[in-house]
Amino acid sequence: MPIAEKDRYNLASGSLWEPLRGYSRAVKVGDQLFISGTTAVDQTGEVVGPNDAFEQTRYVIRVINKILREAGFKPTDIVRTRLYVTDMSKWKEYARAHREAFENIRPASSIVQVTKLVDPRLMIEMEAEAVLGSHLVETLKIVYPET
Repeated sequence: MPIAEKDRYNLASGSLWEPLRGYSRAVKVGDQLFISGTTAVDQTGEVVGPNDAFEQTRYVIRVINKILREAGFKPTDIVRTRLYVTDMSKWKEYARAHREAFENIRPASSIVQVTKLVDPRLMIEMEAEAVLGSHLVETLKIVYPET
């Protein structure tokens, strides 16, 4: 059976890192959007909120939301986030910023500690995946197996 073809759109932000490393800020395939790892670096190349886990996470989420809008998606379309952090002892700060943005969306999410990011002042890099038009119908309770 042949595989159905889908159009692919690479989204570029103009960052010097994209052509240097050979990647796209985001890739849209059909009704899905895959957003690359995003850090708290502004358009001038400066780190936003150096060594501030909460502020960096908030900034990263703002950038991700901008990418979503430019691709025709909404924050409510996000179905998965991945947080790569350099200091797990600050997990409450990352979580507070994530909850602030996603409390009513509640995407699947992972938080993983890494040794370091490209700049020692960076504390978080975040990826996101979205499905166009997705909306929460209800939250189903998962019953874990007994031990």
